[in-house]
Amino acid sequence: MEQASRPLTSDLWPTLEELFGESAVCSRCWCMYGRIGSCYRKRPGEENKAAFRQAVEHGPPPGVLAFDGDTAVGWCQVTPRDAVPWLDRLWQLKRVDDAPVWSLSCLYVRKAYRRQGITSHLIAAALESARRADAPALEAYPFDADVSPSASGSGYASTFARAGFRVVARRVTARPIMRYDFRKNADHGV
Repeated sequence: MEQASRPLTSDLWPTLEELFGESAVCSRCWCMYGRIGSCYRKRPGEENKAAFRQAVEHGPPPGVLAFDGDTAVGWCQVTPRDAVPWLDRLWQLKRVDDAPVWSLSCLYVRKAYRRQGITSHLIAAALESARRADAPALEAYPFDADVSPSASGSGYASTFARAGFRVVARRVTARPIMRYDFRKNADHGV
């Protein structure tokens, strides 16, 4: 499989619709949880979809799509942390410091493409997006599968560790805050 990725712009909206259409969770949330919190569950999925579409149309791209040829096979939301303010309302995911980090707050891979390296590909694309935006660091909020068998829409700690992320806080055993610091990793040749 040849992997490619592209930032989500309004011309790719139909592609995201098709990708999310197969997922009951994605077609309900539309990556609004980090933006508005659990009240996304009280809104009709179409309202969340419309709100996220506005974010896409107003830019900058709120994330990256992974492709196998013309088929979208994965998605990750990667934005400045300020674009996902609900994270600060969760004591487990509150800011570690006041650095203007970017956040990789959501991951989704099409079922038929799981366990094929798509998540690692999306993490690499997210790192590149944040690096191009001169972010000092990219944060992620994965689950630690060694501690909890929970399914995850935010990835697993081991995958982020392989990509060079380090744990910067662990307020809940199973959910570390991990960070890729561009300056420190550049100093170490990562």
